Amino acid sequence: MPEPQRSAAPAAGGPTAAGGQEEESTFKRLLGIAQFFSPSTKPATPVKSNGDPNVPTVDPWMLPPAQAELAWALGQPLDMHVHLTTASLQQVFNKPNWLKEQDKDLPTFVWSNITFGDWNAVHTAEFDVKFPKSVLNNGSLWMDVFLTKGGTVPDPRHASFDPENIHHIRKLLTPYLAKAKVRKEKKLLGGSAETPETPIEEPEDGDTIVPHWYRNITLALVSDAAKVPYASLPPPVSEHVYLTPERDATATQGFYRPIVFPNEFWHLREHYTELNSTTLSLPLQVVFQPMSYFKFQMFAAMTNGFKEAAKQQGASAGAELDELKRMLTETNPWFLALTGFIRNACVQVGRLALASEEGDGWRFCQIVTNVFVQVVVLLYLIDNNENTSWMILFGSGTGVLIEAWKVTKAVDISVIPASAGSLIPYKLDIKGFDPHGLRARTDPYYQAQLVPQLIINYKLKRWIYRIDPKRVNEYGQVMAEDVAAVDEKDKKKETRKNK
Repeated sequence: MPEPQRSAAPAAGGPTAAGGQEEESTFKRLLGIAQFFSPSTKPATPVKSNGDPNVPTVDPWMLPPAQAELAWALGQPLDMHVHLTTASLQQVFNKPNWLKEQDKDLPTFVWSNITFGDWNAVHTAEFDVKFPKSVLNNGSLWMDVFLTKGGTVPDPRHASFDPENIHHIRKLLTPYLAKAKVRKEKKLLGGSAETPETPIEEPEDGDTIVPHWYRNITLALVSDAAKVPYASLPPPVSEHVYLTPERDATATQGFYRPIVFPNEFWHLREHYTELNSTTLSLPLQVVFQPMSYFKFQMFAAMTNGFKEAAKQQGASAGAELDELKRMLTETNPWFLALTGFIRNACVQVGRLALASEEGDGWRFCQIVTNVFVQVVVLLYLIDNNENTSWMILFGSGTGVLIEAWKVTKAVDISVIPASAGSLIPYKLDIKGFDPHGLRARTDPYYQAQLVPQLIINYKLKRWIYRIDPKRVNEYGQVMAEDVAAVDEKDKKKETRKNK
């Protein structure tokens, strides 16, 4: 790594006495503290001269570096200090008494001797966070993460404080999300009119936003010494890359501090808990794990892309993206690969069978695909049979049997030599496909599958929901007995209110 150089303003003149040196050291210390707590800003890139003598040459020190290397060496021990607080950035270590009292129950911990670059270093901390009153009243709760080296302590009042050996990030733990509306559901099959309604929360597109809580926080430390093209980094990545003041002799090579990335990609909207006066405390699990620079770029870009898509397209897009995440987390990757392989194999078989004049092989491939899809759906319903009606399972199972029976009745398959010059020596010969006859045979079975739906429709017409008996029906009739009963109930309600 080239020797870093730091630009410094020449001193206009200074005392040489011991007292003067002490004042200068104190000034540098205060300046370092101010730089440590001040947010870093990146200057806009000006236009270069491109060899034009009429355009003045731009000082490279005024431009962001084209590339940046890791400033901290791999293999050294690091400490990670984690503080939960409601204080502002400037008050983290300088809290007034009332703020100390407010944050006294919030957890603070340290992970010591983390070997920088150790891919097996995984740490976990679990707490039951008791929220201050300010957080329950739409306040913010922050997580301040200080990564230190050389035994440095992040508290500026401590003797071992050194801002050059500290990297700090701040993470909001109570993001403001749209308030969820409650949708009530009633069990129609097997339920009665007295069955209580079940509240279901779903996202709302309204303007009401409230703080939410997620119980898992992952702090990923990029643990490889990647050379970063800093000038061309996309914003979702560059916001996590913090430069040091050092540059090389050409001022085009910079240095960046270790990247600490709070990974939120796997967070699902339904797992967020709304904070209010009843949520006095909630669990929190903080996980530390190493991550490669490649995976960091991918997760940072995808997280930002998903958030932007949810903002532009509304809650429905966010729900669809959550389902995609759920599929990736809950489904075995081998099953996904097997599904893709079978689908691709079916397409290839269909292409081989297209040698038939009437394209019977392609239709056969569609039938086989339908069988596979029906089997997958049936297995999914069986795996979740606690939440699936037996009537639905019966209908899905019948569909599988029908599709399998169609294969046996549709075609006669044989393997024959391919024509001369073909790349594949054999091909499938599919005969006996009669789509019209097959449709005539299967239509009665498909009609039989409608029986469960008819039963459900009949159940829906029970008087489980409130209806207006005074409404004139399609025959121009009004049920007088029902009207009288409703009027009697209304009179009783009025009498109770008057009392």
